[in-house]
Amino acid sequence: MMNKMIKTTLSYCFAAAGALTLLLTSPAFAADEDASSPAIAAKMLLRGKPNGIKVSEMRLVRKNDVLVVQADLQNVQNKDRVVFHRFKWLDANGNQVGDGESWKQTPVMGQQIQTIKSVAPHANAVDLRLEMNVEGK
Repeated sequence: MMNKMIKTTLSYCFAAAGALTLLLTSPAFAADEDASSPAIAAKMLLRGKPNGIKVSEMRLVRKNDVLVVQADLQNVQNKDRVVFHRFKWLDANGNQVGDGESWKQTPVMGQQIQTIKSVAPHANAVDLRLEMNVEGK
């Protein structure tokens, strides 16, 4: 009786594992090569399509009571791209701190990584959003 229960349980586990594997490898759930991780994506405001650019890493540290960020823009395609970006700094209530940055233009060559940096305008900043637009042509 116990052996039959174990075999039945194992067969259900293998069937569930097979279904999960099919689900995760299906085209609907396949990860985009230009998709940033969920933690980084939560800090981004993407205007338009990423066009082969993803933020592969974002480092946020507090230096001298002010937040400093470095973000790595990675071009996962062979075609050179131009990225327009700015950082929006937020206080503990989610309100913008300071007047905001102007848009900056950064070229990212094919299959390369370009690091962008910014410093919060005030010590009240506790979070940020990276606004980004990637040239499509």
